[in-house]
Amino acid sequence: MQMRRAARPAETISAEAAASLVRSGMWLEYGAIISQPDAFDAALGARIREVEDIKIRSVLTLRLRAALEADPEGRHVQMISLHFSGYDRKLHDAGRCHYLPVNLGEIPDYYRRFIDPVDIVILKCCPMDAEGFFNFSGANLYYRAFIERARLVIVETSTTLPYSHGVANGIHVSEVDYVIEGDNAPVPTLPNLAATPEDEAVARLISGEIEDGACLQIGIGATPNAVCGLLAESGVKDLGIHTEMLSDALVELYRKGLATGARKALDPGKLVYTFALGAEALYRTIDHNPDLLCNALHFTNMPHIIMQNPHAVAINGTTQMDLSGQAASESDGSRHISGTGGQAQFVRGAYASAGGKSFICMTSVYEKRGVRRSRIVPQLTLGNTVTTTRADMMYVVTE
Repeated sequence: MQMRRAARPAETISAEAAASLVRSGMWLEYGAIISQPDAFDAALGARIREVEDIKIRSVLTLRLRAALEADPEGRHVQMISLHFSGYDRKLHDAGRCHYLPVNLGEIPDYYRRFIDPVDIVILKCCPMDAEGFFNFSGANLYYRAFIERARLVIVETSTTLPYSHGVANGIHVSEVDYVIEGDNAPVPTLPNLAATPEDEAVARLISGEIEDGACLQIGIGATPNAVCGLLAESGVKDLGIHTEMLSDALVELYRKGLATGARKALDPGKLVYTFALGAEALYRTIDHNPDLLCNALHFTNMPHIIMQNPHAVAINGTTQMDLSGQAASESDGSRHISGTGGQAQFVRGAYASAGGKSFICMTSVYEKRGVRRSRIVPQLTLGNTVTTTRADMMYVVTE
């Protein structure tokens, strides 16, 4: 791990003082998901009209961002997202947020090779531990890559974040310029969507293909969660987990003793992920638990790593597929709705794994504005973005 060296010992300052360091034209890094700063963001929102041309880069924003809300016309600040949440999508519809196309696993490399050093990094972290580290909690992702070259680093502490074990899952105080004491607000949660009968039918087909010792990755959605629910009752054992997102459903398999990781080639006995998002019980399970490792994206998501675990199984959803097998999973025509994420990389990693399987799942039809439509089409909707190519398609599952 390459360490950054701060110009002077870290200084504890107020959120307002930290926000006063922002100058017009700067690029700010807010990190992703549960790491995005709140106290700093509120202070920046209070003075956002004093600066111009501020760019905030982030992933999956889970709360309203004060800096954006205080500038509804987008004259002072814009968001650049590497993967949309529902909030990011609304900002995009209003011309306030832009998507940067990425395979998530390659982001650390982008920062080290192609992206200019960031002006200010602001991350929410656990309070400093006895070794002088601020733990990233359940979101490691690409943080080390942009910290190494950052011009200024600010840590916003929160006592409510779970402490997460992992490789290089933190920043040392010697790398930090300023520390803010945060508001200690509850960690954002993600409600689980209820599975429909169609979702459950898809899940039954997939669960029947998962054998003892399989190493799982699942994406967001009701169908992957339903698969895990069926696995919990199926008698399958010694499951492994090597995934991008750690979800409630995967953690439930661990709590029931089914996800032991005993047959994994990499990190046997450990659950490996790069970010966690779910209910409070998930965060309690993570907290100080050495069985769960929160590692960086270049380890969790790169196909040449994924394939090293035998019987890797990737379960991901899509919104539309044409008859040649192209999966459009991130847009609705020209309207961007989510992101490429790790789907394409896990598809390839699972295919290359000995005994591995990749499943792209969807319900065959859906209803929009009272009209019933097929997800399987002769040609993709005009403007739709292909996330997984036809050449990479392995198994397609509908109800």
